[in-house]
Amino acid sequence: MCRNGGRLVTKPPNPSTDCSTDFEPDSLSVTEARRCILGDVRALTETERVALPTALGRVTAVDVRAGLDVPSATNAAVDGYALRGTELPQAGFHELRVAGTARAGHPWRGSLGAGACVRIMTGAALPEGADTVVMQEHVEGTADQVRLAAGVATPGANVRQAGEDIRAGGIALKRGRRLRAADLGIAASVGAAELLVTRKLKVAFFSTGDELCPVDGGKPPAPGMIYDSNRYSLHGLLGRADLEVHDYGIVSDDRVALEKLLSKAAATADVVLASGGVSVGEADLVRETLASLGNVRFWKVAMKPGRPLAFGAVGRACFFGLPGNPVSVLVTFHQFVLPALRRMAGERETEPLLLRVPCATPLRKRPGRVEYQRGVLCRTPEGVLTVTGTGAQGSGILRSMGLADCYIVLPMEQGEVRAGELVEVQLLAEF
Repeated sequence: MCRNGGRLVTKPPNPSTDCSTDFEPDSLSVTEARRCILGDVRALTETERVALPTALGRVTAVDVRAGLDVPSATNAAVDGYALRGTELPQAGFHELRVAGTARAGHPWRGSLGAGACVRIMTGAALPEGADTVVMQEHVEGTADQVRLAAGVATPGANVRQAGEDIRAGGIALKRGRRLRAADLGIAASVGAAELLVTRKLKVAFFSTGDELCPVDGGKPPAPGMIYDSNRYSLHGLLGRADLEVHDYGIVSDDRVALEKLLSKAAATADVVLASGGVSVGEADLVRETLASLGNVRFWKVAMKPGRPLAFGAVGRACFFGLPGNPVSVLVTFHQFVLPALRRMAGERETEPLLLRVPCATPLRKRPGRVEYQRGVLCRTPEGVLTVTGTGAQGSGILRSMGLADCYIVLPMEQGEVRAGELVEVQLLAEF
């Protein structure tokens, strides 16, 4: 949910009005806009308990503690022979009697005495008295007796100690962790058949514009109309396990219809997303409607693409008015909406990973805005990681996103980029 209230943020990040730059005085910087958003949104407090196989992608609501040591018993890391470390010869050879066999799930019962060893399989509990395992490849002998050479192992070798992964009572998974495949295995290893997670965020979204039409059986759009690609991009962006998504379709450029739909969406959702209608055109009604129903925190960011971005609240729901251009929708979602969704789901803060690599080709840019140019990472024959642009970078060229595997992040003060110059890249895989 969003904190109610809040004034329109208009503080400019730079007083410059030099027309040789792309800066607009009433724009927020990317950093200021992100800080404003994350300062306004609140983490959900409602939780639910889910079965472990269905927990992938959810966010833990409490620390998950281990009720037992992992591993639960000291065990063999390899197939071989369990013995006392003091039995390892310092020189020459030493023979040991094979007292029995231990297998995973079938431990050898008894206490290992001097001059004896136990044939042991990977994962089997170490017999009482043993503290070392010698790999079977390093042992000669028969089923009843084996011979060890000096230097085949050191005391304590090839043994996994009880609790060396997680101690009983220790934290297996921290609160606020978005669960990955390995995390499900960790939870299973401590016997957690269910996990307490933050409830699913409810996200409603729609597109605005009289020119939009749905993709309907492949029929060509009427003259002056275009397919609504943004809704399908948003479907993909919102296709996450921790979200309950509601698609409200397309709303026309009509103030009454927009107010009605926005009120309906805000009444049931935690977050409302609209694409289009947040610029300064005569038919761009979203920002004005938002101001009448709730509040607008800001509506312009010094970035490219994605300058017209409205953020505010309607009732208890956060609202994002995304630009109408297809690339801008994706960029602003990645840079602003996704961090907000993560914060609201209770996820611990993680700064995006930025890599610094040489740019293989020159890039055009004017100072005044942060640019998120679409790029492709590759390696030179010498193995050096470089990045190159995907071609034309217009905010309506959606194919530039389809070709990209990263953003080339160019700071506000950056001008033209020369070939070979170091630039920062943000991997799309992070999103």
